[in-house]
Amino acid sequence: MKRAPLTQKGANRLRAELEHLKSVKRPQIIEAIAEARAHGDLRENAEYHAAREQQSFTEGRINELENTLANAEIIDTSKLKPGSRIVFGAIVELQDMHSDEAVRYQIVGDLEADIKQRMISVSSPVARALIGKSEGDTVHIDTPGGRKSFEVVEVRYEE
Repeated sequence: MKRAPLTQKGANRLRAELEHLKSVKRPQIIEAIAEARAHGDLRENAEYHAAREQQSFTEGRINELENTLANAEIIDTSKLKPGSRIVFGAIVELQDMHSDEAVRYQIVGDLEADIKQRMISVSSPVARALIGKSEGDTVHIDTPGGRKSFEVVEVRYEE
């Protein structure tokens, strides 16, 4: 089985979520179930059913996080020495050649991609077009809105 890449920062974020679910959320749910049981008949007890549903969701997320972390290949981007070349973990600033608009992305693993935070998956078309390029290179990317051209303005890696 192929191990999914994950940045150290992403792994730390997932570990923090896992710890929160185990040490805070799980005890809260157990307490809510116990309180709902004390109300009597469980067949028509909405609080009990809601707490059990929340417990099921939380336990599923805990299992998902544990499996993700166990099967991930954690890559410490601070130890990479690619120079100005774009590789996994790079934070890339691009300049649109037509509109002069600047955008910044970080190339991360599929498991931590979040476009709202400008973190794109290494397997995305944009990231695949960027991998191997260097500062000053021009990149042509096919998008749903047509072909776009960008200049790679800056490539950096977080410590």
